[in-house]
Amino acid sequence: MAAPEQGNQTSITEFVLLGFGTFPKLKILLFLLFLVIYIATMAGNILIMVLVVTAQHLHTPMYFFLGNLSCLETCYTSTILPRMLASLLTGDKTISVSGCITQLYFFGSLVATECLLLSVMSYDRYLAIVKPLHYAARMSGRSCLQLAAGSWVGGFLANSITTLSISQLTFCGQNAIDHFFCDLIPLVKLSCNDPQKVEMLSITLSFPILLVPFLLTMMSYISIITTILKIPSTTGRQKAFSTCSSHLIVVTIYYGTLLLVYMFPTDHTLRDCKTILSVIYTVLTPLVNPLIYTLRNKEVKEALRKACRKCMFGQCEPISSLR
Repeated sequence: MAAPEQGNQTSITEFVLLGFGTFPKLKILLFLLFLVIYIATMAGNILIMVLVVTAQHLHTPMYFFLGNLSCLETCYTSTILPRMLASLLTGDKTISVSGCITQLYFFGSLVATECLLLSVMSYDRYLAIVKPLHYAARMSGRSCLQLAAGSWVGGFLANSITTLSISQLTFCGQNAIDHFFCDLIPLVKLSCNDPQKVEMLSITLSFPILLVPFLLTMMSYISIITTILKIPSTTGRQKAFSTCSSHLIVVTIYYGTLLLVYMFPTDHTLRDCKTILSVIYTVLTPLVNPLIYTLRNKEVKEALRKACRKCMFGQCEPISSLR
């Protein structure tokens, strides 16, 4: 895909992740901040996974998918933060081309998986609220496993096409990536091709991965909200909405930042803004997701209280299958 006139240029073998290089005096502070965020993110999401596995009253489809989401968030965060922490601590900002594309593959695959998983979770709430009589039949244990596995496999397969396209590009000349990880758009801007055409390529490749699950999720929630508004009693509406409010908040935060980053061309004015938005969906969203689900969910808080009491006496609750 390289332009003919670029053929004589020497291909680069490594990139430099500029990251937060404009704040050298804050390097130690940023390291400590992101280290605390990483530890808290891992602890919060692992705690939710443990609760979903050990608490019998959480052995339902909704919490099964929540456990999958927490597992995904731990992987998602671990593709970015450890490398960024090492860079802040050692000052080594270089990453090989193959290492960069590998990071891009796993990060992009997990982004696609989360998009699919969020749409599956919205479908679960759609069946529970809009078609409750069909819920047990359509959300059996086998169906839940198939939907979760399909999200993981589909996310990694979908991103394989994008990564394969990017790996065919020739990189030459400038090797500094103006970002804190190997993201799609900053990376393709360093190729020898026309940057505008390459960026349009990246947006086109992102379209089915991001927008299709987003539209499916929105369709589910339009039906959910319409059904809730038809409930005659205020108490009934509040009870129905409480079962999906946490997920709706997560979807809004995640897609709100993700679509702004990937679905609009980057110019100088939006560059710094997109970096901040990238921090939100890559670093802060995995941190706040456990808080949103625990602070707004009585069942999870009750499971946490029971787990704390059982840990004090060294007891362990047996694992059961999905109800």
